[in-house]
Amino acid sequence: MSVHSAQFQQRERFAFGANWQGFLSVLDEERIGEAERSLRESLELADLRDLTFLDIGSGSGLFSLAAMRLGASRVHSFDVDPVSVACTAELRERHAARTGKWTVETGSALDANYVQALGKWDIVYAWGVLHHTGNMADALKIASSAVAPGGRLFISIYNDQGRLSRVWRQVKRTYNRLPHPLQKPYAVAVIVPFELMSAGKAVITLQPQRYVRSWTQYKRSRGMNRWHDLIDWVGGYPFEVARPEWVFEFLKQRGFILTKLRTCGGGLGCNEYVFVRRH
Repeated sequence: MSVHSAQFQQRERFAFGANWQGFLSVLDEERIGEAERSLRESLELADLRDLTFLDIGSGSGLFSLAAMRLGASRVHSFDVDPVSVACTAELRERHAARTGKWTVETGSALDANYVQALGKWDIVYAWGVLHHTGNMADALKIASSAVAPGGRLFISIYNDQGRLSRVWRQVKRTYNRLPHPLQKPYAVAVIVPFELMSAGKAVITLQPQRYVRSWTQYKRSRGMNRWHDLIDWVGGYPFEVARPEWVFEFLKQRGFILTKLRTCGGGLGCNEYVFVRRH
């Protein structure tokens, strides 16, 4: 595992909440439906009826909403970013379905006392969160401690690409050190070469529609939005990575069994895991 110091300047932390605010402007019923579908498929459950759901680093609140719609008996969402908390609360109010069973508040994935006070949960969800805390190992330890016996831990963590991951860390750190007006132009400058290569490959293979679909049908990827995900990727800092073997061993030692693994093929992106805690 590549481990980076938890000591970083607050000004270097990416404004995840501001990005989620933009995402809420494009969130529609189709995207919510895709989020529900992806949650069912990943957890291999028809619904979440009679199950409790803890959303660590709730961001926009989309997957807390999906859990509610899938019948979760109780949902608790928390995030360290106050703007993300506001986004989640806005989404809860916007859809106003059984809100008494859905609580939202500010909290840190690194605050062991806070998470312990929340009790045990049937499903603990932390997708793309723990590697942005500044201390991924502690965050994973704390998140796993909240899973009830027989419960599921659903996480995704950036894949360790060795030297390339270290390069990306510097890219992300640079984004957050720039004055705000320069951040989006910088992100575009980083993204465009990759997009041109992807488009060129699609044209050469006589499949230009494949590239077009990567934008127009991106919502089929967990209901997300490609532009906001790209900004998240370029700016997402703190940034840590891990190999699947490390994650597996770390949680095996804490009484978890891996039930599902979806890798990014050893390249750029997140590996997705579902673990079950032994009784």
